[in-house]
Amino acid sequence: MVLRRVWRPAVAGLVILIGAGGAAPQRGLQALGTVESGQWLFKETGGGASRICITNASALLQLRHPGAQCTQVVIENSKDVAAVHYTCPGHGYGRTTVTVETGRLVRVETAGVVDGAPFSSELEGRKTGACN
Repeated sequence: MVLRRVWRPAVAGLVILIGAGGAAPQRGLQALGTVESGQWLFKETGGGASRICITNASALLQLRHPGAQCTQVVIENSKDVAAVHYTCPGHGYGRTTVTVETGRLVRVETAGVVDGAPFSSELEGRKTGACN
């Protein structure tokens, strides 16, 4: 009986991890594999701009939750589009879609909640050079 209580959740968890692409699904997202590392300029539709040094394209998935330990579920994984829903315990959640036009041009749509406050952004990112 005890074995059954332990075994069923373990198998269910394994099925979820395999279906979601594993513990770090962003590694398997095809579109992110073509994004170049370096200094990027992100312009928000109807808003300001910011510069970000991208060393790993998976950072684009959690722009509003940088560095937070979050679980991710892959929504779409194609050669041009990577979309995930993520949950960051104690910090909120979000859904991000990254559309890769070229390795140097991306569009990011993201929405969710960070520390109790809702957010929604559409950004265009262009690589501007090497990181400083």
